[in-house]
Amino acid sequence: MRIVKGGNVSRLLQDVEIPKMFHATQTFNKDRIDPSEIPAVVYGQLSRPEIGAAIKPGMSIAITAGSRGVANVDIITKAIVDFCKEKGASPFIVPAMGSHGGADARGQKELLEGYNITEESMGCPVKSSMETVMLGYSEYGKPVYQDKNAHEADGIIISCRIKPHNAFRGPYESGVCKMMVVGLGKQKGAESVHSDGLGNMARNLPANAKVVAEKSNILFAIPCVENAYDETALIEAIPKDKIFEREPELLKTAFSNMPSILVDEADVLVVNEMGKNYSGTGVDPNISGTWSTEFGKGGLKVKRTCFLDLTDCSHGNANGMGLADIITARMYDKLDSEVIYPNCFTSTVLRSGMMPPVVATDKEAIQACIRTANGVEDRKKCRVVRIKNTLHVGNIMLSEAYYEDVKNGRYPGVTADSEPADLEFDEDENLITPM
Repeated sequence: MRIVKGGNVSRLLQDVEIPKMFHATQTFNKDRIDPSEIPAVVYGQLSRPEIGAAIKPGMSIAITAGSRGVANVDIITKAIVDFCKEKGASPFIVPAMGSHGGADARGQKELLEGYNITEESMGCPVKSSMETVMLGYSEYGKPVYQDKNAHEADGIIISCRIKPHNAFRGPYESGVCKMMVVGLGKQKGAESVHSDGLGNMARNLPANAKVVAEKSNILFAIPCVENAYDETALIEAIPKDKIFEREPELLKTAFSNMPSILVDEADVLVVNEMGKNYSGTGVDPNISGTWSTEFGKGGLKVKRTCFLDLTDCSHGNANGMGLADIITARMYDKLDSEVIYPNCFTSTVLRSGMMPPVVATDKEAIQACIRTANGVEDRKKCRVVRIKNTLHVGNIMLSEAYYEDVKNGRYPGVTADSEPADLEFDEDENLITPM
């Protein structure tokens, strides 16, 4: 597709005025575990008698590591590895990420390398393979699969993060059960649990997870929960027989820790970058309000959204780009259908992989959103929100239309850090005003 700067599209957009914007701080609960304290917290959890007793000398133990940008994931994983070694076991790491990385063993290993999870940094093997074994069928007739390397180990430790899912609601969303079923299930497992559509995920996920718990050597889980600033807030080891009881409780904690865009409504949302390190759909709809299905709800109420870029560590996987109304040529040039579509087809959510209109520059992306946002009579008063990504929303930018309300305290937790000013763009019309 030919994307031209200065052509018909540029002429349609050139006179669209972008309102002045100001920097703002959003304040949330800041409870956290300092990274320097994480190894001790992990050791403390794993040393509990009902947890540590599951690890015995000589055991081969598979430790899961996923594709999300989990805070301090390398520190947490290394601490688990070291504890297993001290107990006399032989740990190894398994990429547990369903169809991510192009549903390819090398691609999945490369994703872990981007998070500093390598054989050298962890001090143990990283065994990446798409080969699975079938464990059986769920009560709903869905086949359940497991990574062959993990299945052949004497034990499996589920390390993951618990947080709200980006496409459905239920007592088990993104967390331990999902890592057991989708992550360790590789592409086949992910496809199985998604095959009835996202409307049935809330039932299929725990049903498939029960088969995993019954027919494989799961030792325990050690999930983390993050605060609103993408920082580790909680790490807890859960015995195997308590996973189905405890995970829904920790999910409630994760919901309470979620950040949000506190102004609630906007005409335009500008997202500097999307990426698989932020969410399975590149942006977390719990923040952005850009949902790929009707089975989730919440986030910013917004008319138009543009994504300006894709993170390099996504390796071309822009699954979720279909949630934007406009993307830039810079982002378009990074797209790799060989990793986007396996992810999209496995989840069966085709909207996530659909191509939005593409414009030449950042400036035109913002202008296109403003021009097409229905019901905005005075574009100088257009309500525009700019965020770096959906994982870091402590510092945002807001258009001038919000300024007096923020100054007058209409939005608790939001403070203005500057006065409204014009956004700055470079000679190629890329946005250069810092966040």
